[in-house]
Amino acid sequence: MTTKQHREIYNKNLLHPWGDLSELGNDESSSVIVKGKGIHIFDSDGNKMIDGPAGMWCMQTGYGRKEIADAVSKQILSLSYATSFTLINDKETELAKRISEQTPGDLNRIYFTTGGSTAVDSALRLCQLANNIKGARNKKQIITREKAYHGSTYLSASVTGKERDKTAMDIKREGIHFLKAPCHFYYPEFDNEDDFCDFLINELEEKIIEIGPENIMAFIAEPILASGGVIVPPKNYNYRCWEVVKRYNIIYIADEVVTAFGRLGYWFASEHVFGIIPDIIIFAKGITSGYIPMGGYAVSEKFMSTFSGDEADGCLYSNGYTWSGSPVACAAALASWDIIDSENLLEHVLNVGPYFQQQLQLLRDIPIVGNVRGHGLMAAVEMTVRGENEQDLLEKDYAIGELVDKHCQKLGLLVRPFINICIISPPLIITKKEIDNLVSILRKGLELTMRDLEEIGVSL
Repeated sequence: MTTKQHREIYNKNLLHPWGDLSELGNDESSSVIVKGKGIHIFDSDGNKMIDGPAGMWCMQTGYGRKEIADAVSKQILSLSYATSFTLINDKETELAKRISEQTPGDLNRIYFTTGGSTAVDSALRLCQLANNIKGARNKKQIITREKAYHGSTYLSASVTGKERDKTAMDIKREGIHFLKAPCHFYYPEFDNEDDFCDFLINELEEKIIEIGPENIMAFIAEPILASGGVIVPPKNYNYRCWEVVKRYNIIYIADEVVTAFGRLGYWFASEHVFGIIPDIIIFAKGITSGYIPMGGYAVSEKFMSTFSGDEADGCLYSNGYTWSGSPVACAAALASWDIIDSENLLEHVLNVGPYFQQQLQLLRDIPIVGNVRGHGLMAAVEMTVRGENEQDLLEKDYAIGELVDKHCQKLGLLVRPFINICIISPPLIITKKEIDNLVSILRKGLELTMRDLEEIGVSL
């Protein structure tokens, strides 16, 4: 089929995630992707593009990995499905063992789901169950943060704080408390990051005291706020939050859906990068290198012991999914793990990550670039313009994102515009030469966008 035919079917028959309902059925520009190889994807018109976002933070080992395809094919032929409701399969035990050997502390109990949203939802429900069994039925309040993204199921969407998304979908707000996003760039009134960090920690503790620690179930936090704009908190922020939360006997949930499986150079970043040992770590995305949907969490044995065994009161953890612990997904994850191991991709990220960040920082000389931030192989380039009011600024920010996206795609780079922010998180296999090419294209796309804005008289 031609590109036009694919778009016609899309406009007639498909509804995509985060779709703009005002434009439903009228898409005339979205690319139709038909192939991937290494760090590149190809559209139906034959255009080759660097996959800047690595799918959605998930294509760790790149496209076209025969090892993963062979492992999946072999698994489908030997055992395509086994329900984890009543059975155990050999691939889920092997994967659980590998994960438990890499998680910090005593986070040795692994629960598999279908993705990040269902993993967050399942972890929160586990915490609710624990408090119900222990007789702490009022201990259900949750602390999260503005600009956080934790998913799109009901509970995970409720603890998400992406305030610039315009939506009318129902979410739970009672018992959910949002702290300020830990991004110094958004709070220039603080002279330095240390002062800003002190403010954030005080805000957390004051919120705990205001609610009452006896009423708070969990604090959930991405170590780096990914989809909210790759917000890298001040130094020691995560550690200090963890100290405060544990002092008040509150469950600490680290959402490592993006930061785990090599994105920061480690299987899990909580302990190695930020010095914390959470009670629960959420994972997804990179676990299978994006080849098969999968997610899950690792939970502390100490935490589990408080409401299991003799403490369970006969209760079940009545939460699960048809494809929990899917042997095919587990086979894909194991094959991806083997590639990361055999090709030393964790060490590779630790080597090229600083170069990636350094080269992106060079874009700061472009007038519309307001901030460049990141860690490892995840980064954001945020554009800034002036606006008459909040609505005017939002419309201009959306326009900037669309312009950068359009120019970069024509030049051979797919970026993921989040309003006025270009999010870049390439496959872990990217080389320094490919980083140079990526940054060069992004620079050109930003310069062309700036030219367009000047031509229509937008104030920079």
